[in-house]
Amino acid sequence: MATDVVMPQMGESIAEGTIVRWIKKVGDAIDKDEPLFEISTDKVDAEIPAPGTGVLLEIRVKEGETVPVNSVVAVIGAAGEKPAAGAARPAAPAAAPPAAPVQTHEAAASASRAPELPVVADVPVAAPIPADAATLADLRRTRSSPLVRKIAATHDIDITQMHGTGISGRVTKRDILAVVESGAKPMAKAAAPIAPMARAPIAPPPAFQPGENVRVEKMGIMRKKIAEHMVMSVHTSPHVYSAYEVDFGRIDEIRLKKRAEYEAAGAKLTYTAFIAKATVDTIRQFPFSNASLDGENIVYKRDINLGIAVALEQGLIVPVIRNADERNMLGLCRAIQDLAARARTKQLKPEEVQGGTFTITNPGIFGAVFGLPIISQPQVAILGVGSIDKRVVVVDDMIAVRPMCYLTLGYDHRLIDGADAGRFLQALKDRLQSFDESWL
Repeated sequence: MATDVVMPQMGESIAEGTIVRWIKKVGDAIDKDEPLFEISTDKVDAEIPAPGTGVLLEIRVKEGETVPVNSVVAVIGAAGEKPAAGAARPAAPAAAPPAAPVQTHEAAASASRAPELPVVADVPVAAPIPADAATLADLRRTRSSPLVRKIAATHDIDITQMHGTGISGRVTKRDILAVVESGAKPMAKAAAPIAPMARAPIAPPPAFQPGENVRVEKMGIMRKKIAEHMVMSVHTSPHVYSAYEVDFGRIDEIRLKKRAEYEAAGAKLTYTAFIAKATVDTIRQFPFSNASLDGENIVYKRDINLGIAVALEQGLIVPVIRNADERNMLGLCRAIQDLAARARTKQLKPEEVQGGTFTITNPGIFGAVFGLPIISQPQVAILGVGSIDKRVVVVDDMIAVRPMCYLTLGYDHRLIDGADAGRFLQALKDRLQSFDESWL
């Protein structure tokens, strides 16, 4: 019997996915759990295994096409079997899981940590929008998980009138629990008033002229997402940068002394691990660096979820070490090593690239003396690490050759002033230059 292959839901807030490439071709034999195709979502890229053993009878969604989750993208069956006719379509929805308590211990803890509340319109109820007039964003918003719909029904909440924090305003579990906790009741949005005609934006000049000797190719999915996020961040946050020069001589001494011990434990004692350890301790000292802005409110995050940027062959991804401040040095080393390896082999889970509260990026591994990175929204700061090079410096009025590095803090000037950034970087510098061996 033929088996439908569906677009998986790679996370609660993910409503659609794009086929990047098919690893198997029609007619190829395939075993269960063998990689079948590669997808890209707004959160993560991943290889998807086959749900069964047999022959790939049909591919219904081509490379580069985007479809909603649970759409049938291919069919697997026995050799010679004819697949049922039909285009990519949503598969039958799975049965809803058993009802769970609405307010679990985990949910209560999450709510107490000031999550970003979904936008709730406080206006009179307007006439409902006809089903045939629903936009793609409307569909994404209402395509919530069964658990979210169950919680909404229990508390008489209309999720179609909520703008959540998921893709295109999709309502997530965190969103619905935040509304339940607040006691607010979302109401339908009133028809938007007719705005005065705005002046048309000035179009940029053409990228190339007719007849010009160029090569044009379509932007890849990951490149497009990076571009969109970076433009959004620059338009959201007024970026300011401060740079401090740090002597890594003390770090070098400890690395040389402890390297073999860590390798025996299956971990690499890298510069990044030292910087991560000193950074999380500094973040704890300066809570403004681990915050977000929500309108006129400042949301201080109690968890320190440290993003570590990883360069890929094509693009960049930022896996997140959750509760990084609760890990010792060995734990940080292992987490950095594991996440980086799985990022490069496309084995990350969606939740492992979400929820970061502060990011470290290291352009120095490519030789950059320092970098001016763009903040990952909705964070308010990002640390750029330059190359660690031996330079001639003055130490105690004497010329010396030391391993030096520039650390750059990019920060959102809406929340962080230059003096605050200076205090943060000075504290980070002090920790690195006088790193206590007992911290290992």
